[in-house]
Amino acid sequence: CDSTRDESGIALYLVDSDAPGVERRDYRLADGARASEISFKGAKGEPLAADGFAAIDRAYAHALVILSAEAVGAMDRALWITRDYLKTRKQFGKTLNEFQVLQHRMADMLTELELARSGMFRALGQLDAPAAERRRAVSACKIQIGKAARFVGAQAIQLHGGIGVTEEYSIGHYFKRLVFIESAFGSTARHTKILAEAIRAEA
Repeated sequence: CDSTRDESGIALYLVDSDAPGVERRDYRLADGARASEISFKGAKGEPLAADGFAAIDRAYAHALVILSAEAVGAMDRALWITRDYLKTRKQFGKTLNEFQVLQHRMADMLTELELARSGMFRALGQLDAPAAERRRAVSACKIQIGKAARFVGAQAIQLHGGIGVTEEYSIGHYFKRLVFIESAFGSTARHTKILAEAIRAEA
């Protein structure tokens, strides 16, 4: 149906997941989350709006902001689990949170978290903005989320020591999820390139 395609040649169709010709392969991601690979072999679908690329672009932005919000929540939880651990674990007769160098590392974690949170809220506020503005805000958000996720996750693991990577302890699972989020919907490096190209185009 050529009439359903936009100028980029993209068209959207609604396909029933149980329709003949739809095949799905379920699998687990590295962080334990579930995912599916879907293929279509002669499956029939109902044509949707003609602005295919614009619809995908909007959906992509919304998905990225949702994922960023999840990352902020995961980092927030990892930070406070780490804080509580440092308040109870003792070395040399003192709790770990009494050592200034560890206090400073916690402060750095909190700083990265709040920068990521701010970027996420800014991107959220730009979801209804013109496409170019929305893309800039979303890429800037993903860059900050990616940097913060790697830093906060790694620091949480290091401050816990060996227990941080055990299957029974939650910090390792938060770290795996944060590493996945950093690479999902375009890595930090990819969004840095996108944002740089957008800035250059405006010059």
